[in-house]
Amino acid sequence: MPVLNRAELSRTGVIFVALLLATFSTGMCATGAVAREFRAADTQVEDYPTVQALRYMGALIAERTGGRHELKVFHSRQLGEERETIEQTRAGAIDLNRTNVALIGNFVPAMNVLAMPFLFRSIEHMQKVLDGPIGGEILNSFEPYGFVGLAFYDSGARSIYNSLRPVKNIADLKGMRIRVQQSELMSEMIRSLGAEPVELPYGQVLTGLATHLIDGAENNWPSFVTTDHYRHAGHLALTEHTMSPEVLVISLKAWRSLSADDQTIFREAAQRSSRFMREKWRHLEEQSQRKAEEAGVRIARDVNRKPFEDAMAPIYAKAGRDPAAAALIERIRKVE
Repeated sequence: MPVLNRAELSRTGVIFVALLLATFSTGMCATGAVAREFRAADTQVEDYPTVQALRYMGALIAERTGGRHELKVFHSRQLGEERETIEQTRAGAIDLNRTNVALIGNFVPAMNVLAMPFLFRSIEHMQKVLDGPIGGEILNSFEPYGFVGLAFYDSGARSIYNSLRPVKNIADLKGMRIRVQQSELMSEMIRSLGAEPVELPYGQVLTGLATHLIDGAENNWPSFVTTDHYRHAGHLALTEHTMSPEVLVISLKAWRSLSADDQTIFREAAQRSSRFMREKWRHLEEQSQRKAEEAGVRIARDVNRKPFEDAMAPIYAKAGRDPAAAALIERIRKVE
């Protein structure tokens, strides 16, 4: 090993420090934020609109930050079922999470209002609410619960499907075992319709239908078809009982690790990904409905919805005991 003199040692030290500084500077932005890879969770399959939207958001962030920040999207329940990923996000183990409002309503009270059955008159009504001041206020209400709300994604209208018989009125549901999300509100809704709610993680619904552990479930067109539920549940009733959206959140821990400039970049990228997702969603919804019809699924379009709505009176009465929830419901209904 060669022996270095003092001058050579000094030059070597300077070079070493310079290399360290250069390496460190590649992980820093102009405002001093450390570069990193953010983990994003989605339970849907790889080509689902929400997953595509997260990847689109990641591309926008990488472009705006010059590659300093990247999103790595874990789809198909790779990081767990929705309830598990919400808890991990709250703890900071997962950075971003796309989830349905009914499930995150177990943590963020305002989300339970958006999941209320028959709250929105139409998809257009829902979008007007979410794109306006009310939607912004709701997204800003997440922080005390360990999240920051970034954007809403569409989820269409949810309807009931089963393997036993056509459903055209409430009486047809009596005694059926219907899968619901792991949400007290969703269980109350199905119980109010005379059926028996079975809370199951999303990934277990197909097995539940195939083994007759459950008689049916409720979801939107794409989820009904992309998961192969339609192969085991040949009756779908267009109850369209909820139009609860999806919400994209970032953990408070990850959010606070960002500079103010980068927070703006993340929020703007999330909003743009929401518009991107809506376009993808409309196409998939039409495609999924055609596929179900071609497969012979019997669709009851003439459902008498009024008795279904009337059956929700106890749920609204319970929600009305919370002044904040009652006020939010009233504001939403007044949006034209």
